[in-house]
Amino acid sequence: MTTDGCLTSVPDPGTDEPVEICWTLFRPAGADRTAPVPMIMHSHGWGGSRETEASAFNDFLKRGYGVLSFDQRGFGESGGQAQVMDPAHEGVDVRRLVRMVAGLRWVQQDAPGDPRLGAIGGSYGGGYQFVGAFEELRTRGTPVFDALAPEITWHDLGQSLAPEDVVRVEWAAALGAAAVPTDALPVGVYQALVEGAVTGSWPDGDGPLGTDIEAFMRDNGPRYQVAQGRRLDIPVLLGQGTTDSLFPLEQGFRNWQRAITPAARRDSIFVGYNGGHVLPALFPRGIDVTSDPCSARLAGGDFRALSLRFFAEQLRGRDTGLRGYGRYHLATRDSTCTTVRTVAADRAVEIGTVRTPTVAGPQVLTPVQAGPVRVAGTPYLTGDVTTPTPGSRAFYGLAVGTSPADATLVQNNVLPLDEPTALTDQRRRVDLPSVAVDVPRGQTLYLLSSPVSDTFVGMGGRVPGLVTIEDGVVHLPLVGR
Repeated sequence: MTTDGCLTSVPDPGTDEPVEICWTLFRPAGADRTAPVPMIMHSHGWGGSRETEASAFNDFLKRGYGVLSFDQRGFGESGGQAQVMDPAHEGVDVRRLVRMVAGLRWVQQDAPGDPRLGAIGGSYGGGYQFVGAFEELRTRGTPVFDALAPEITWHDLGQSLAPEDVVRVEWAAALGAAAVPTDALPVGVYQALVEGAVTGSWPDGDGPLGTDIEAFMRDNGPRYQVAQGRRLDIPVLLGQGTTDSLFPLEQGFRNWQRAITPAARRDSIFVGYNGGHVLPALFPRGIDVTSDPCSARLAGGDFRALSLRFFAEQLRGRDTGLRGYGRYHLATRDSTCTTVRTVAADRAVEIGTVRTPTVAGPQVLTPVQAGPVRVAGTPYLTGDVTTPTPGSRAFYGLAVGTSPADATLVQNNVLPLDEPTALTDQRRRVDLPSVAVDVPRGQTLYLLSSPVSDTFVGMGGRVPGLVTIEDGVVHLPLVGR
């Protein structure tokens, strides 16, 4: 049975008109008050809308789960404008949907007002899972959700869109454009995204529309909840794209390490797959691969198949033979799966001096480690930075190839070093994108540095100059060493 409807939630900021949140409810055959079933909540990514056809969830329905799919605030048939997972708005929306589900007699209840509940969805559809569970924890003392399966979502929205305050221009522009068809964003937020895409800096709230985008994003993600002393003590199947350049692998690592308790991690699984939010990586040159070898190894299929087994164990208490709990399972660019217990860097490799031009110039590749070697986790670079020109920027990542001429980025991503003032021999730690890669014999792992990046297009140094890192050390998360 399929039912459509809407419920009333809180007004948008600065208004007094309640907002309708619209949903479609799928009730599996045989579910009634004498045979109640668990519920799976679902929602869409940014710019999308809910699923209204049962065929989208046949795999869950035929296994005896109910499903609720909903349009998020500002999208589809729901009203209002997106507050981008603000706890006081989208958090309330999810709580009211949970309360509605708790009133359905054919849904299994763990306690009055506490349905047996899981959640699925990717990107923005992963964001609602965290804000909903954290807001239930804040208001009721329990997350109510019994298991989550968020994919390619964020921990810190501000750091995702502008690491080191350098705007990911292509993504800021894309997110703003995706909100235009439904007028999904408050005009000040849309203007801020456009301004960030053009100037590379977020407006500070002093402009004509008065939007401080950093303040707007401050509460909107697990990072804020963790800062308030909250962690989720429930199982989480966390999927993250190893080649994702919007919510990259390290955002998933932070959710795993900080947003859930150590006890919950023992009943959780982290899967990194090749995919996610991917744009062509032309300069510096990256790779083009889509694969999910870890879900295949764990569950014999894709992430959806893994989710079905995960929920069977966590919501129904069935032993499906699923293994891999408490570990990271990371896809390499060659579509193999590496499993590790930690992603911390544990080996330091001295690389000497790295000089990178600003504004324009060739990329620089510095040898780090000859193959064969396996790297899986979060590397970083330390060294003494000198730059004579204010506003100098350079972009760094790891690359693999037989020589500098054919080396490509491991995962299509770089991170910036931003020096607003001139300086001499100042010690710095430069974050490098998290990776999983097998470097075969005959190839070399390189530190790649570049004056420009197509993801951060136009966000290089402000004037010609040179960024020099002396006594450079690359810290690597090596496997099996």
